[in-house]
Amino acid sequence: MSQAQSVHLTYDDGARAVELAREAVEGFVSNGRREQPGSMIDAFYNRTGAFVRLESTRGRGSLRGCAGGYETTEQLGHVIVDAAIEAASEDSCGSEVTPSELSNLTVSVCCVCNLVLTDDPLADLELGKHGVAIDTGSSTGWLYPTVPVEHGWSKEEYLGRVCRKAGLPPTAWQQEDVVVTLFEGQIFRERDPEGSIQELTA
Repeated sequence: MSQAQSVHLTYDDGARAVELAREAVEGFVSNGRREQPGSMIDAFYNRTGAFVRLESTRGRGSLRGCAGGYETTEQLGHVIVDAAIEAASEDSCGSEVTPSELSNLTVSVCCVCNLVLTDDPLADLELGKHGVAIDTGSSTGWLYPTVPVEHGWSKEEYLGRVCRKAGLPPTAWQQEDVVVTLFEGQIFRERDPEGSIQELTA
């Protein structure tokens, strides 16, 4: 197992990350343009991965988009903007977020703070703490750290779901030629659409 340290955000940094993601989504959905991060806080100059997740509060609620990456050479501020736009586009969940949906969306951001390459995922994986990424070189898939807790999945089911997301058999994570990366992330999200922001802890 090898581990790489990246960045730690304060609560204010995380709150600004969520605000930046919302601004990027609104700019893209309303005006079709990519917003620049503007005057970036110091933390946004770090080069680390991030994910943006959009959830609808309408009806029974649903995932409207999720995008990002755990490895990058780009600055965090730009990664958040790009992930937010991709999450709102039709490439994420099959249909682009519309202007009428904006007031019913909650935004969350997962900023990657540690990467762990593992040859024993079952031993190293901690549910609620680690996101999982699967990579074969030609196929990739990943899921947010909070997803298995939200759905009550076991470690095996979580790994299998990530494999299926990558278009692989659910047991592919056991194969020697499949790279399994665990990522730890700080997750900040709106409690309600455009509402106060909380940091989730494992």
